[in-house]
Amino acid sequence: MTARLVVLVSGSGTNLQALLDACDDPSYGARVVAVGADRDDIEGLARADRAGIPTFVKQVGQFTTREHWDRALADTVAGFEPDLVVLAGFMKLVGAEFLDRFGGRVVNTHPALSPAFPGMRGPADALAYGVKVTGCTLFVVDAGVDTGPIVAQQAVPVEDDDTVETLHERIKVAERRMLVDAVGRMARDGFTINDRKVRFGR
Repeated sequence: MTARLVVLVSGSGTNLQALLDACDDPSYGARVVAVGADRDDIEGLARADRAGIPTFVKQVGQFTTREHWDRALADTVAGFEPDLVVLAGFMKLVGAEFLDRFGGRVVNTHPALSPAFPGMRGPADALAYGVKVTGCTLFVVDAGVDTGPIVAQQAVPVEDDDTVETLHERIKVAERRMLVDAVGRMARDGFTINDRKVRFGR
């Protein structure tokens, strides 16, 4: 059985593209059934359009409250009956109602080795701290910020001449590889979460 993925994006959609490319191979075990965004006219939506995949946009500003936005987003995503929701560079925090509906089936990436350097500035914080190794984390989303159970991690060495940009670029390359690999395994093998430990297999 092929797992159904709904992917949420906010920008250029390079992680989305990596997933679309992987899904071209039937043995990958998943297919993207819809792509959603929190803003119009972004390359991530254009990538989905070119691939013939349905898209939708839910902007926070279109709703009277953040809760209404969260509910509308959850309702729309639910209509595509996803097995897994992938936040691929989605720059909004999903809320309680969304997690009630899809809890344990929403994954996101973070450009650091969690629990180190949470939040928006992972690569910059790692560089400023002087760590020798940083990386990226794929986690199951919970109510916190980058705090959910860890699915996969990939280490990225910090070079002496790194800038935030060069470091982040190398992290993104590792992140795409990790995301494609782990989502494929989640789709094909299933997974369980027990005491924060994510295990592949049904």
